[in-house]
Amino acid sequence: MVFGGDFPLGLPRAYAARHAREPNFPSFLHALVRRPDFFTVCETLEQVRPDRPFYPARGVAGMTRAHHAEALGLDDADALCRACDRATDERPAGAPLFWTLGANQSGKAAIAAWRDLLLPALATPTPPLLWPFDGDLHTLIAPSRTVVAETYPAEALRHFGMRLAGSKRRQADRRALAPALRAAMTRLGAVPDRNLDTTLMLGFGEDPAGEDRFDSLIGVLCVMNVLSGNRPGSVPDDPWIRTWEGWVLGQTALPRSQPR
Repeated sequence: MVFGGDFPLGLPRAYAARHAREPNFPSFLHALVRRPDFFTVCETLEQVRPDRPFYPARGVAGMTRAHHAEALGLDDADALCRACDRATDERPAGAPLFWTLGANQSGKAAIAAWRDLLLPALATPTPPLLWPFDGDLHTLIAPSRTVVAETYPAEALRHFGMRLAGSKRRQADRRALAPALRAAMTRLGAVPDRNLDTTLMLGFGEDPAGEDRFDSLIGVLCVMNVLSGNRPGSVPDDPWIRTWEGWVLGQTALPRSQPR
């Protein structure tokens, strides 16, 4: 089974080079069991340090990502980003890993996924494998084995030739994509049940969780699209990506600027 998660899997190479003692990201993740303070979001820059990198807990006048990077001993705000977080010719940049404020942030997703999902799973007798750190996707897939890969809905929509007109937070804008989503499922040989078909027709509901339901379906379709051979399950030939930074499933476009 391949599980596509809309959360970061990996660390920026500048942070890993300066602060990680382990040989790779999976080893770093395992070691966080002994470092519970790692997941505590800092309220002030004075609290930020390499073993407590998430910031800020709330908005503070004058705070910047450059100041955040400086507090972590990094050269500039760009050093907070992995290669796959950076803008490409096909989509804008995603959020840097450790930032936890505002709509364009992924830090809270990383905290919840790493602490509450991955760490307990990695402690079981049959721990999941993490793509691409544990190997190429198709070689990892086997019966009774779970592979976790990072998906990014804004990236995956472009794999299907879709563009969201407006905001995925608005029910009407999500509903407008229903025909294209049905067409994508048809191409993948996926047949929505009655509940999913109704959910599509209603734009994933009017409650705030509608955005999450929308993203979840996009993530599932992303995984199916790669497993069907329509998108590659490979990563760029960069040892930092395979060892530390990770990659977004199905992404082929390289970042406009290269991390240092």
